[in-house]
Amino acid sequence: MRVLIVGLGSIARKHISALNEIDKNIEIFAIRSKQTADGEENGINNLYSTSCLEDYNFSFIIISTPTFLHEQNLKELEYLKLPFFIEKPISDTLNIKNYLFKYDDFQTYVACNLRFLDSLCFLKNKCNLSELRINEVNVYAGSYLPDWRPNINYKENYSALPEKGGGVHIDLIHEIDYVYWFFGKPKDKKSYFKSNSSIDIKSIDYANYILEYDYFTVSIILNYYRKDSKRYIELITDKNTFYVDLLSNEVFKDNISIFKSEQKVIDTYKLQLEYFISLLSKKDTSFNTLKDGVEVLNICIG
Repeated sequence: MRVLIVGLGSIARKHISALNEIDKNIEIFAIRSKQTADGEENGINNLYSTSCLEDYNFSFIIISTPTFLHEQNLKELEYLKLPFFIEKPISDTLNIKNYLFKYDDFQTYVACNLRFLDSLCFLKNKCNLSELRINEVNVYAGSYLPDWRPNINYKENYSALPEKGGGVHIDLIHEIDYVYWFFGKPKDKKSYFKSNSSIDIKSIDYANYILEYDYFTVSIILNYYRKDSKRYIELITDKNTFYVDLLSNEVFKDNISIFKSEQKVIDTYKLQLEYFISLLSKKDTSFNTLKDGVEVLNICIG
């Protein structure tokens, strides 16, 4: 199997590590912008052009460039008519929805790896959400952006720069994605964004969403400035309260632990690639296609 990667940053390295765990014989090629780029010593084959790639007989393409480049990457590589594994979110604008029809015959998967986190899977698959009378859902994700990437000036990284697709609402789109995965498309949405916290960046550092469903409301709060990280979803039903601590990978029911996993978030990268690879031979669609990614992005910034 040969895999083409566009973008070779920290997320791409996680995908590469996962691919090597799945099969050490997978050949990995990366499109590089500079002839001096390293990579070959790490088992990565460097390419410097997007033309004539059909000669390599790739199995699929991973797009893991900064968000604002995703549309450009898709347009440059659509001629290959290969499956796309696209790092979340699919874009920082909704322009991509104007040419979704071009990908109707492509296998696509938007890489939201938290869909493979054990605690969220337990809540979705073992707690019978469809049978619960839900009254309220609260989602929260707060962490400290300066700690995200050690040895890098966080103010110069794409997360802090709106022109490069930065902003907590886009970086932490996982929360919006799994709410969409659990409950589908909301009937209505309200959102509020701001950028005036003590971390002093240009991009959005606080986002607050209210999503309306038939019988309940989902509140989602995201921020970049919380030093004591916290990440959870809370479901309040007519009988019980379910609470999932994503950082400890644990599920509580009325304050009593009912499930805990030793799985680490890094393990989800391998699981999602195994899932995607399993679809290739079956020519099957994923549970998070490009069209699903557009629906989630529309909630995020629409």
